Amino acid sequence: MKLFHAAAAIAFAVPSALAFTSPALSKKYVGGSNVQLEMGPPYAGPTSKPLLDSIQYPRDMKDLSIKDLKQLSHELRWEVLEAVSKTGGHLSSSLGVIELTVALHYVFDMPTDQIIWDVAHQCYPHKMLTGRRHLFGGLRQLGGISGFCKRKESEYDSFGAGHSSTSISVAQGMSIAKSMLNKRTNNCIAVIGDGAITGGMAYEAMNSAGYLQNRMIVVLNDNGQVSLPTGTPSAGGTVPASRLSAYTSNLLVSKPFQDFRDFAKSFNKLLPENIQDVNKRFDEYARGIISGGTLFEELGFFYVGPIDGHDLDNMIPILERLRDSDSNKPVLLHVKTNKGQGYPPAESASDKMHGVGKFDLATGVQYKKKATAPSLTSVFADSLIQAATDDRAIVGITAAMPGGTGMDIFGRRFPKRTFDVGIAEQHAVTMAAGMVCEGLKPFVAIYSTFLQRAYDQVIHDVAIQNLPVRFMLDRAGVVGNDGPTHHGCYDLAYMGCIPNLTIMAPSDEIELRNMVKTCADFDEGPTVLRYPRGNGYGAEKLQELFGYKLENGELPSKGEALEIGKGRIMRRPGGLGINGEANIRGKSRQNRVAILSIGTRLHDALIAAADIEAANPSVGVTVADARFMKPFDEALIRELVDDNSILVTIEEGSIGGFGDHVLHFLARNGLMDDGNIKVRPMVLPDELFEAGTQQEQYDMAKLNHPHITELVNNLLNTNMKVPVLEEQVVEEA
Repeated sequence: MKLFHAAAAIAFAVPSALAFTSPALSKKYVGGSNVQLEMGPPYAGPTSKPLLDSIQYPRDMKDLSIKDLKQLSHELRWEVLEAVSKTGGHLSSSLGVIELTVALHYVFDMPTDQIIWDVAHQCYPHKMLTGRRHLFGGLRQLGGISGFCKRKESEYDSFGAGHSSTSISVAQGMSIAKSMLNKRTNNCIAVIGDGAITGGMAYEAMNSAGYLQNRMIVVLNDNGQVSLPTGTPSAGGTVPASRLSAYTSNLLVSKPFQDFRDFAKSFNKLLPENIQDVNKRFDEYARGIISGGTLFEELGFFYVGPIDGHDLDNMIPILERLRDSDSNKPVLLHVKTNKGQGYPPAESASDKMHGVGKFDLATGVQYKKKATAPSLTSVFADSLIQAATDDRAIVGITAAMPGGTGMDIFGRRFPKRTFDVGIAEQHAVTMAAGMVCEGLKPFVAIYSTFLQRAYDQVIHDVAIQNLPVRFMLDRAGVVGNDGPTHHGCYDLAYMGCIPNLTIMAPSDEIELRNMVKTCADFDEGPTVLRYPRGNGYGAEKLQELFGYKLENGELPSKGEALEIGKGRIMRRPGGLGINGEANIRGKSRQNRVAILSIGTRLHDALIAAADIEAANPSVGVTVADARFMKPFDEALIRELVDDNSILVTIEEGSIGGFGDHVLHFLARNGLMDDGNIKVRPMVLPDELFEAGTQQEQYDMAKLNHPHITELVNNLLNTNMKVPVLEEQVVEEA
């Protein structure tokens, strides 16, 4: 039996959100109470967690008192901190919803009731309360639990996520299904942040839900963090990249937190039997202007809030009343939370410690290996700054990911030429098309996986009109621990089939710099530049493995424009620097092999070539870098086919990409008709790769140098075999 009712607004003693062992450095409010806690490093949590230890599933929470629920929240917050400090992951978003998660699971009955977490990077406390606490040692690791909700992982994960702005649509669909199938209860709750609600799909869903009057609760988790990181200098200033965020912030300033008594006074307006007359409707509109509910109410929602998302005293009775209402009107519950709540290093960080590696719990300092080369994201940003310094028409666009795409670096140099549109990829692409029409040169920097959300705009608004928008696709290929929702596996396939696009992929940081310059100089149509997550190789490896001749052993500071559609030979048979006359390998075509790479796999292709030749003294291996997928170098491909008996293409992309385009070219031109060439494409297989390291995912995809070596050796062995059947026929003759 529930223990809470209207009288639950009476405050209970609040346990410390943190346990500290040193004098204070700052003060914070905790748990929605007025208790101030002294905070300062080193930080340490409780030595035991008896309440959390007693919770295996949400049903175990139902008889807890409010005091116990606050203690449970305290223990849960530290369990999240301790777990993520050992594995890395999304930290501050989970810390910010501890009390909200406890309240939702206390009030509602999963899995009969549905709680849909938008994006789901804040789902760690949810997972810990739904039978998976013991699995957090393998969080975001190969064979471990996902960092996002996954339906196949637990019946308590109502819907899988990773991209934003989907939860309201899902909740509406579930509500409609429950109603049509006459299910006993119909409680569907979408939890969406003020960043995710900037996505157009969220508004489409609210418009539909308000029109159809579907029973559902949308919890707007308002933490003021629209972009990652919020506060990057841009054309809009350093405020969150969302007018809606400013709107909801004004609500918080103009009106104090709503408590249960305030809520109860307006609750009768949610009841279906209270039909408002014209005057009362006008009064409600006036109330909305003061309290800020008008926007959502005009969309057909009953607006509740704002309320303190860390205050269980008020949050629980409000949720209970909404749960027990017979109304079918959708509700928007506006909850204010603090991202990183209860952990000062997260609260004070510019990105609120949104995504972290392993870190020292006592100080918040992350353990990071010293990089021997810059990240490719920073190489892109620095190259764009150089191009923009020379060309005032160049501007940068990001969709709420300035930190991940390097637009924060560009924004610090050119704030008025940096545009963060929030989580609105469709808008970003079409806005860029409009900019081109008036003479600007927009670089649209979006993760490969997120550009999928703007596919129609790429075709309809850019490609058909042949507008020179520059698409910079960061995180192309496998991305590691975020798993299948974030892999950039498909862009070569989904962009490669669109006319008018010029598509390129660098093999290293020098090529990336050159290709940014190439895109900046190319005005004949749209360009696509894809590059992976991770760092460059550094000058030493680029000289030793790739054969670069670097002046003073240093990387070039500026890029050079490449000839469109022109590839390059990286090594001839015998190794780097070996010319045709000096070569003693591959004297017969049967012993000559070509490996044609595009993008990141050139590194492994070069290693494989050396390994193959080391094991086969008579074999000669040529390695080429295609550079461009569209248009690709037809003359180079003809040369490789004419000179070799084996051609292997390799790419960090799905079926339907570069290798398929090469095969199509060879087939259409009859270049395989004589039977003298064996062609094998190496691509990401037709399956989803779960969380793991990038290296583990390359191994699963069989795209590392041992796999190239194995494939080529198998083909060489079949070259030398004489079919048994032919021998028997000769003997009988």
